[in-house]
Amino acid sequence: MTVNHAGMLKKEYFLSYLNLVRISRNCSLEEAKDLTISFFFKNNRLRYGSQTYERFLEAYNQLAIRIEDKGACCA
Repeated sequence: MTVNHAGMLKKEYFLSYLNLVRISRNCSLEEAKDLTISFFFKNNRLRYGSQTYERFLEAYNQLAIRIEDKGACCA
């Protein structure tokens, strides 16, 4: 995915990015988060600004809630 350094990336971008990492690497959401921080942010959370990192965390949290809700058992 191409990144524009000029603007803040949106939560939707990171929803897609994290899902792409999870599917392509067949890994957990936590592992996808760690890989994204390592490869995308180059271990510098402020590489694209604090607002972009905040949108990344919002996307991560949204996906975590979705996954948790899917795991809930409805008897």
